[in-house]
Amino acid sequence: MVIVDTMMVGRLPNSAASIAAVSIASSLYLVFVFFAEGLLIGLDTLVSQAFGAGHREDCHRSLVNGIYLSFAVAPILAIPVWIIPYYFEQMGVQHEVAVLALPYMHTLAIGLLPLILYFALRRTLQGMNIVRPIAFALVSANLINLIGNYTFIFGKFGFPALGVTGSGIATAISRTYLTTFLAAYLLWYDHRHRTELLKTPVQPDLQRIRRLISLGLPAALQLTAEVTVFAMVASLIARLGAVPLAGHQIALNTVAFTYMVPLGISSAAAVRVGQAIGRRDPAGARDAGNTAILLGATFMSLMSFVLLAFPRAIAHIYTYDEVVIRSASTLLIAGAAFQLFDGIQTVATGAMRGSGDTRTPMLCHFCGYWLMGVPLGAYLCFKQHWGALGLWVGLSISLIIIGLLLLFFWRRRTQHLLASVSPSP
Repeated sequence: MVIVDTMMVGRLPNSAASIAAVSIASSLYLVFVFFAEGLLIGLDTLVSQAFGAGHREDCHRSLVNGIYLSFAVAPILAIPVWIIPYYFEQMGVQHEVAVLALPYMHTLAIGLLPLILYFALRRTLQGMNIVRPIAFALVSANLINLIGNYTFIFGKFGFPALGVTGSGIATAISRTYLTTFLAAYLLWYDHRHRTELLKTPVQPDLQRIRRLISLGLPAALQLTAEVTVFAMVASLIARLGAVPLAGHQIALNTVAFTYMVPLGISSAAAVRVGQAIGRRDPAGARDAGNTAILLGATFMSLMSFVLLAFPRAIAHIYTYDEVVIRSASTLLIAGAAFQLFDGIQTVATGAMRGSGDTRTPMLCHFCGYWLMGVPLGAYLCFKQHWGALGLWVGLSISLIIIGLLLLFFWRRRTQHLLASVSPSP
């Protein structure tokens, strides 16, 4: 959805400032969104393992308590989302960008609760091998977002032209649709297949909520550490001006788009590994994780070639501004360097999560990004005067290290799982 927002506002007369506004607002907004998603990531483990063991009622109990957790977290996270935009200029964001970013981020805040509820519903459904409605919901929601962007940004069908703010309104509407669709599907599925979802106890299960938090908090911190890095990078690049920030947003959107495939494979890895462990089949868990990592690595290797071969063509999709296109093209070439390792680390994280380990990925991401990537990138950007490219070089090196570390820890994890069921000599 952010990709669509960026493409659409890139057609406004003030293309660089509009793209930069979407960049800084969405980068900071996603920090809080991914923290919430991380808290609910424990549903991958609890639901998949319960489903693998044949305990569907337990899956429903986890969903109900995941919804309670969503309602508890959403208002807490909405407060900083609403307040932070007022301080954009103090953070070094140019005035012309800040005045566009503030209302855009406020409209995104409206869709925060529906988006968090969507995470709970999606993770429960995929943990029970129900994935087609999720795919349909996402595709149709993006079409709704595209139509909404066209309508509210440019003032079509009798609506006023709201520019960047209209893009945020369209995104909030499409995220509300996501949650509504999945909730309706789950109720329909329950009615058709008699899964007795509506008979699930509605009383909060504090022990289960604590279990969700104990599994989810490390994942939340890992995702937050990862997303905060990109928000930090966007904030640092904002000091360089609207054009470098617009180029950064185009490159970031592109690598985020390629990242979606290993992210989906990562979710599948978490589910299949968790179900295998629920069946007490560690060899199956190992094979599922290894296969998923190979798929993710293969796809991202192909994407690395695409980024190297067609950087200008990709940038031209977002804007006609030649200066922005040149800036984005350079960063896309830098992004090609870490595609393979980004795929490995993403899928390995999902496989580790399915096995019940969310702490190791958290530590790897924190150390890789914050102890190496950001300091090195800032040094290259401001001390060596590499500009935005320096920050991307820092990110590339950190992702390479994280990918290699998580691959090593996954292999060690599988050895431990296999040894735990091996007969004693």
